[in-house]
Amino acid sequence: QVQLVESGGGLVQAGGSLRLSCAASGRTLCMGWFRQAPGKEREFVAVITWSGGSTYYADSVKGRFTIARDNAKNIIYLQMNSLKPEDTAVYYCATSNYRLAKNRYEYDYWGQGTQVTVSS
Repeated sequence: QVQLVESGGGLVQAGGSLRLSCAASGRTLCMGWFRQAPGKEREFVAVITWSGGSTYYADSVKGRFTIARDNAKNIIYLQMNSLKPEDTAVYYCATSNYRLAKNRYEYDYWGQGTQVTVSS
């Protein structure tokens, strides 16, 4: 079983930046970030493989968000720039054994989530 702990959420004005972190107790093939806004489905944001660092992003965040990993510390990051009010959501990290998985059902373990609120 892999335990995940997210941190770094908060309140920021539109156009601002935040960096989320996710500390993992172990590794699978890749790790991803998802988000869920009130009344909406949980949606894919970004994914990275531990080995090689391959990445994939949702179109809605491409060019604004960057996912990265620190192999030595078993931590992944989500750098979020040019934030918009529609980025407001609870952000979750999760693990998967499917390479560059984008479907939430391909993920096994989830963190508790961290709130990101972007004010206009």
